[in-house]
Amino acid sequence: MRYGGPIRSVHALCRELAAAGHDVQVFTTSVDGPSDSDVPLMQPVELEGVKVTYFPSRILRRLYWSPPMRRALEASIAGFDAVHLHAVYLWPILAGARAARARDIPYVISPRGMLVPELIRRKSRWVKEAWIGLIERPNLEAAAAIHATSAVEAGHIASFGWRLPRIAMIPHGVDDPPPPSTEPLSADIAAAIAGGPMVLAFGRISWEKGLDRLIAALSRVPTVRAVIAGDDADGHAAVLASEAMRLGVAQRVAILPRHVSGADKEALFAAARLFAMTSLSENFGIAAFEAMRRGLPVLATPDVGMSEIVREIDAGAVVEATPDAIAAGLERLFADPEACRRKGEAGRRHVIDHYGWPAIAHRMAELYRSIVDVSKGTRAAA
Repeated sequence: MRYGGPIRSVHALCRELAAAGHDVQVFTTSVDGPSDSDVPLMQPVELEGVKVTYFPSRILRRLYWSPPMRRALEASIAGFDAVHLHAVYLWPILAGARAARARDIPYVISPRGMLVPELIRRKSRWVKEAWIGLIERPNLEAAAAIHATSAVEAGHIASFGWRLPRIAMIPHGVDDPPPPSTEPLSADIAAAIAGGPMVLAFGRISWEKGLDRLIAALSRVPTVRAVIAGDDADGHAAVLASEAMRLGVAQRVAILPRHVSGADKEALFAAARLFAMTSLSENFGIAAFEAMRRGLPVLATPDVGMSEIVREIDAGAVVEATPDAIAAGLERLFADPEACRRKGEAGRRHVIDHYGWPAIAHRMAELYRSIVDVSKGTRAAA
């Protein structure tokens, strides 16, 4: 899946809702980077019990503009009890919200970590602020509820000071690891893990992930090496490679700018001593929870949504977002393998007990039920 964590989490949520007996239908586009997914268009395809309909986007593809999707929404939305819109800054969210309001269907919006004031200021500020003022704010204020995946994200959303509906805090779920595989490892993965224990950063390689902080920290801890793996966003992997060279740590940093899954992904997790997530902002941090599920301790910075959990259950370390603080955390954890094992086990147990997808889907279904009941009550009173 090219688009990483949010796509996986939305599908997993829909899969578990369907397994619980709910009728779940997904409208999306066939956009797959510069090309299109090889899928049937404008007809439902069943994926693990979920009916998924793909629509074409011929122009304005960065916004996923799709007139056929708009027409399908207008024709079918009255048949649904509730609508759940995922992300912001995208045309389908606007189309879905407008269609739902036109038919008095309650809807939930999940901003998916995209409403972070610092990130808005850092990239395309004026475009984003205009879009937010004209489109996102009215959509959010008219929603029946807003879904946040962590207290950090809920705080960011509330900080705008708008007249918002309630913000429901429901985390992502985490899938169990797949069974052991006999697939041979890719050559780059085998080379990356050959040097022994390392710190792993896994996920989209982009400027928001703060990976430059991790590389700068390595220059202060000469005994630690790192593997950075994931889909490359806007050529950022080359920027990181250049920075590693400048700081003299290129021999201790393996950067794998590609989609990694299956046996390759599991091999990276198995070879790591700890997982690092040093993002400028992260509403949740799915990859970090995947690491915890596999018994890895996590080093996180405070703006990562799941850092509050790492701190609460002592599943790693939460450090300030500076190279010196990250370096000190790396040095402390790498020097104590037994502490890493203990913290990793605390994280593994916590994820199993609290973040299974069936439990998360049940909480989301309760949210849907509550907004539907309020909507029915409002219509009856009118």
